[in-house]
Formats: sequence, C-alpha cells, structure tokens
Amino acid sequence: MDKLLTADKVLYLDFDGVLHHENVLTHPYRGTYIAAPGRMLFEWMPILEALLASHPDVAIVLSTSWVLGRSFDFAKSRLSSSLQKRVIGATFNHRLIRKDEFSLLSRGQQVAEDVSRREPKSWFAIDDEELGWPAWCRDKLIRTDGAVGISNFDVQHSVRKRLDEM
Repeated sequence: MDKLLTADKVLYLDFDGVLHHENVLTHPYRGTYIAAPGRMLFEWMPILEALLASHPDVAIVLSTSWVLGRSFDFAKSRLSSSLQKRVIGATFNHRLIRKDEFSLLSRGQQVAEDVSRREPKSWFAIDDEELGWPAWCRDKLIRTDGAVGISNFDVQHSVRKRLDEM
C-alpha cells in the first residue's frame, strides 16, 4: 500500500469558488468550463501563487470535487507547476474509501478525516462550502464567496494571516 504523504503545514484547497467562479460544468464534448460570462477557469490561481510564494514549506492537499469527478492526476495537472510541486495528495483516496461513501460526507468531514490521517502540525482550508464542518475544525476554514473566490481582498488578508501564524 502506498504511504500517505504528509507535511507539517498543509493547505486544503478547493477549486470551484476559490480559484475561479463556482459555476463550473462538465460536458462530454465541451469538457469542463465556466458557465459564468466573462469568467475563466483558474483565473485567480496567480493570487494563490503570490500568497504562498514566501511560504515554501506549505504543502497542498486537494479537497476539490475535481478529484472525485475526474481523477487526482487530472485535478493536479490543472494547477500551475509551482502549485503542483506543493501537492502531496487529496482528501479522496480510492484505496481508503469508495467514491459513493466519500461523496456522502460533507466537505468539512472529508477534510477533517484527512487531517486525522495526515496529522499535520498546522493546517487550514480555503473553500466556498461552509456546511457540515465539524465544530473542532470550523476555525480552520477560510470561506470564500463562490462568485469571487480568492480574488476577494478580505480572503487574501485572512490567508496571509493564517500563513504567518503557521
């Protein structure tokens, strides 16, 4: 069995509503696309790159539904090379849980279970979904507005603060 990668400092990263607008659809011929006029996939990724630039020891665990819907490799490949280098895994691991069981868990439960497995010393999550986060880890969530994601200056301030606290 593969060894679970871990790190002392971990960012749990959602894609939709964080790195781009939340209204993402998948079509068999068109592929994955944004159904919001004027928006692009991963348009706010450079913001995350800039925020993490002075924190090279922060690893990323993908907490996005893209892993469940497509694959870990596909989701990771959508990120810039600098962010890809930080990715150590995903909350969904088909060796540990079946897709149908995993999809019944809230995002917060998915992250909480992964935190329990990896045991990072310090962690936080950036996500637009706030329902279903266990009480013990709600303060680790930086919630975004799905329409503006990490482009919101207050969110960026919260991320900077959390990174400095790590």
